[in-house]
Amino acid sequence: MGWRDSRPPSRRAGTPSAPPAICPRYHFQMPDVDWIRELCLSLPNATENIQWGDDLCFKIRGKIFTTIVLADGKFPRLCFKCAPERFDELLEIEGITPAPYVGRYKWVLLANSNVLPASELGALIRQSYDLVILKAPKKKAASREQQIRSRAK
Repeated sequence: MGWRDSRPPSRRAGTPSAPPAICPRYHFQMPDVDWIRELCLSLPNATENIQWGDDLCFKIRGKIFTTIVLADGKFPRLCFKCAPERFDELLEIEGITPAPYVGRYKWVLLANSNVLPASELGALIRQSYDLVILKAPKKKAASREQQIRSRAK
């Protein structure tokens, strides 16, 4: 029994048992800038801004939970907070180091966004969001909402 060819009839090979050009189970998504940005902005009340020249920072209530270095191109360096129990485990992976200045607070720096599979990276970014929102000031969120309401009037 051959491969099931999902391509349109005009693109199929001459034999019915020819494998498709790309086998979907071997095609993994590569986490690039757009993928990371889409993920971060999908989290509730997440905002973005550029800081320190070319770093795109994602924040919740004014606190950063992930940064990416835009100057690196499509697969940038990436920095985020991780749980203390995962910190040492992540540092054992080649391409992951403690983040400069904030490593002591359990922030890691990935040499590029392809160091980890997309599913694991996505889970770690969501975890970073959760860790940061626990410590983010609630007053700032309320005062911003009031500012927005007053501008709308």
